Amino acid sequence: MKAIVYHGKENIKLETVPSLLESAINSDEVLIKVAYAGICGSDLNIYAGVHPRAKAPLIMGHEFSGVIEIGNNHFAKGAPVTVRPLIMCGSCLACNSGFPHVCQSLKLYGIDVNGGMAQYVKVSADKIHVLPASLSLKLGAFVEPLAVGVHAVKRAGFKAGASTVVFGAGTIGLCVASVLKIGKASQIIVVEVNAFRRNFAKNLGFTVIDPSTQSVIDEIGALTQGHGVDIAFDCAAHPSVAAILTKVVRVQGTLEIVGSYKFPPEFPLLDVEFKELTVIGTRVYTSEDFEEAITLITQDFPFESLITVLAPDAAQQGFERALSGKDSIKVMYEFNY
Repeated sequence: MKAIVYHGKENIKLETVPSLLESAINSDEVLIKVAYAGICGSDLNIYAGVHPRAKAPLIMGHEFSGVIEIGNNHFAKGAPVTVRPLIMCGSCLACNSGFPHVCQSLKLYGIDVNGGMAQYVKVSADKIHVLPASLSLKLGAFVEPLAVGVHAVKRAGFKAGASTVVFGAGTIGLCVASVLKIGKASQIIVVEVNAFRRNFAKNLGFTVIDPSTQSVIDEIGALTQGHGVDIAFDCAAHPSVAAILTKVVRVQGTLEIVGSYKFPPEFPLLDVEFKELTVIGTRVYTSEDFEEAITLITQDFPFESLITVLAPDAAQQGFERALSGKDSIKVMYEFNY
């Protein structure tokens, strides 16, 4: 079968690997014929050779959709599905407390084991989410990043009518913003330095601030009568954002860290104390978030416009486009062999 394989820093290839059609499928597993697989920020870290867990050779991809090729009593052949790609230990405190998505040794398909950038992928049956027949498999592969947005918005305690700011208009930032829009936020401000992403967010109807030419604090102050927003979502994970998060939120407002900081940033904790702010973390999603994302993705929002589709033989080009951020939000490969 064909698969996109990571062989080391900036070294990926579409190549022929042993077919999973000829491998053993256990009773608690299913085999999926992959339709679409997306490139995530984690995949870019793998490609750059800086991901701490991913080891070559590896078939990447944890955002994917397809149809059941070999199923079981619960999943019939041909059923359209997507996959919640988390692998939990099942025995740590988090798993035993009902929070397996923050398992102490959490692993993912496409990072710790082979993933979905291939014609076929074998996964545990309990990771399968069936898609509505009316939903395109292309959008089905977008459920995973949207579930991150669903979980983030729920964790923040968002309610309709809240004013919000989202730092970063990449895939996750726009997923968060889309969930807020569908949930009827009164105000959604997006802060983004990249011109393509900034214009993209503006065309989606969001209020946009360019931090390279505008004072984010002053602009948000002007937009909120000097009070600040109710909730700020940091999807950028940049030190410049950490430095001002507490300045753009109202008294007793909420800050949520959605993006992953590579190094500890300076953070004005005195503001957290004096303004009685709530600071929240969020990580991936739950099974319920996945089901909610499947419902939300059918709502009146142009999710498909965020997706750029390439053929797998453009593997290198896809990663270069995703890294540049100049002309695409979410790059996907279509496996239609």
